[in-house]
Amino acid sequence: MRNLLQLKAVSLFVMAFLVSTVAFGQSQQASPAATATGTAAGATITVSYHSPGIKGRTIGKEIAPYGKIWRTGANEATIVTTTKDVKIGGKTLPAGKYSLYTVPDAKSWKIIFNSQTGQWGIKMDGSTTDDATKDVLVTTVTPMKSQATNERFKIDVNAKGIVLLWGDIAVPIAVN
Repeated sequence: MRNLLQLKAVSLFVMAFLVSTVAFGQSQQASPAATATGTAAGATITVSYHSPGIKGRTIGKEIAPYGKIWRTGANEATIVTTTKDVKIGGKTLPAGKYSLYTVPDAKSWKIIFNSQTGQWGIKMDGSTTDDATKDVLVTTVTPMKSQATNERFKIDVNAKGIVLLWGDIAVPIAVN
């Protein structure tokens, strides 16, 4: 009987340890969730994303490789929601919810708003989950040098639109 009680006590301790380890690990995500909200062109725009860190890597090489489609953040595909129709790159983006993908490059970034939402950002082979047949709006913007260096990927929404910020790069997406 005593051995059975000791076994139960040890089992409870191990279970509590495992639960606390998992809970702590979830609160210390490598790419924490973030949300940016603002108003542009009369629409409330909300962007939900995960924020990876540079961690000594080079943007355009080891992370967000130039010339390849990127999920624009980490983990799940980044989601952009707009409450009204807006113009981006002279094209209309209807009010709604979209996954945001990009194709980074040194001189231009392709911006892709895709109607498929809720998917993980990449497949098991590392390729993106973007289904080009569901692209609603595709435009190209010019990156610039940011005013500050950002170790973590960050998205801002302001009166001019959406800005992607990472390292010393700022990628403005004008919203009219």
